Amino acid sequence: MDDLHIRPAAAGDLPAVLDFWASSAEGTSISDDVAGVTRLVERDPGALLLAERDGRLVGTVIAGFDGWRCHLYRLAVDPGHRRQGIGSALLAAAEERFTALGGRRGDAMVLDRNERAHHAWRAAGYGPQEQWTRWVKPLHA
Repeated sequence: MDDLHIRPAAAGDLPAVLDFWASSAEGTSISDDVAGVTRLVERDPGALLLAERDGRLVGTVIAGFDGWRCHLYRLAVDPGHRRQGIGSALLAAAEERFTALGGRRGDAMVLDRNERAHHAWRAAGYGPQEQWTRWVKPLHA
């Protein structure tokens, strides 16, 4: 894994990140556009972590901290690079970030239907919190 480089995303990376998510991430989000991801990077410059190998984007995770909770989103690894430790390296970097910021517990948004992801998250020490269900409401400006 010495050839894997993890770094925070910059504004110039965002179009490539959106293309990467379209091909490598499971599901879509209402915020999957340049404006949405730009807001994330401007508000919390260290939140969107990128994994690169030989200058090529091979993984992402959003490690957002709101001052109270640590939230993980968009853990995605290029299908041709899976099962090589990239997801684990991204999670380790996210957890290091959370610890440095004073976070105490990470939570992850994982699609119910994504069984492959369930195995990866469990292997990393995460598990579902059965007493909670996520409630959402799209906000329109």
